[in-house]
Amino acid sequence: MATHPPIELSIAELRGVSAFALRCAEGVLPIFAEAFPDDERPALAILAGHRFADGGTRDTALRKAAMDAWRAGTAAKDEPRASHAGFSASMAASAAFLHPYAEAHQVRHILGSGGHAVAALELDGAVVDESIDWVVSLADDVMRSVLSRQPPAPEKGGRVGELIRRLDSALRSADAEAP
Repeated sequence: MATHPPIELSIAELRGVSAFALRCAEGVLPIFAEAFPDDERPALAILAGHRFADGGTRDTALRKAAMDAWRAGTAAKDEPRASHAGFSASMAASAAFLHPYAEAHQVRHILGSGGHAVAALELDGAVVDESIDWVVSLADDVMRSVLSRQPPAPEKGGRVGELIRRLDSALRSADAEAP
């Protein structure tokens, strides 16, 4: 079994990554709510994520809310744009559980909410490059610092994996261009 080097990861950084992921999910939550107005699971996952990002604990309730939002995304499979919006909320809530290891899979935890948000927007008729620019604009220095300690996103994951790799590349390029 391969071991991955540990990285320093403070609770403040976990909160920062979560806040970024939540901003991504909030941008597409209306897509889910329009298609499934009686299903509050993605909204509740975002609320639980905010409790953590604002100083709460990483607890079973947060993990359950993330799983419930994932189930909502899965149940919405016949409405793919809403499905991705539900998955974005799930990934946002679960960002609090990022592991302190330099491992490509962890990039999916950091950027998964954004990748699913871009997928939802693409299916909703948005231009992908504009959606990627929007997600990149949501990233702050804390999130960028955590991402910079990770290897590039993994070469898997279908369309969402491709979008995550594009986000990863765009964020790292923007960092390289900064003075």
